[in-house]
Amino acid sequence: MRTRDTNKEEIVKQKAIEMLVKLGIEGFSMNRLAKECGISVATLYIYYSDKEDLILKIGTEIGQVFFKEMTRDFTPDMSFREGLLKQWENRSRFVMQNPEKVACWDLLGHSTYRDSILDESLLDFKTTMGTFVNNAVAKKELLPINKEVFWSIAYGPLYTLLRFENEGKSFGGNPFKLTPETTNAAFELVIKALTP
Repeated sequence: MRTRDTNKEEIVKQKAIEMLVKLGIEGFSMNRLAKECGISVATLYIYYSDKEDLILKIGTEIGQVFFKEMTRDFTPDMSFREGLLKQWENRSRFVMQNPEKVACWDLLGHSTYRDSILDESLLDFKTTMGTFVNNAVAKKELLPINKEVFWSIAYGPLYTLLRFENEGKSFGGNPFKLTPETTNAAFELVIKALTP
C-alpha cells in the first residue's frame, strides 16, 4: 500500500481549489486534477475516494479554517460593538488574504455540497455566535431580530465592500480601494441599524 505524502496532498488541495474556481464543479475532474498536479490518478485515490469526497473534504477544511479565524481574539461575552468589530476585522483579513479559498467556498456554498460542508464546518462557530448574539440581546446592546436579518445587516455591507475591493471597482466601474475610513463609515451605520 502506498503512503500519503503530505506535501503532495497540499499541492493536490491547492490545485483542486484553483481548478474548482476556474472551471466550476462540472468542469472539474479527477483526471484533469491529476494531470495538473503531475501525478497519476491512482495517487489521488490515496487521499480521496472519489471526486465527491475530495470536494467535501476541501470545502469542509476551508470552512473550518474560515470559522476558526472568525473567532480569533473573539469571545461571546464581548460587548456587541467590540465583538462585531472583531468579526469584521477577522472576516476582512481572511477574505483579503485568501481570495481563492473564499471564491471556492462561495462556489461550493451555492452547490449541492452546501449543507454537508456547513454541517461539518459550523458546529463550534454556530454555538459561539449564538451565545454572542443572545448575550447582546440580553444586555440590550442588540435589537432582537431573526438571524437572517441580523446576518444581512451585520455582514452584508462588509462583504459588499470586500467584493468591490477584490474586483478593484464599484458600481459603474469606478475604481475602488477599501480604506479604513470607508470600512469604519459602513460599520458605524451597521451599529446604528442594529442597536436600540
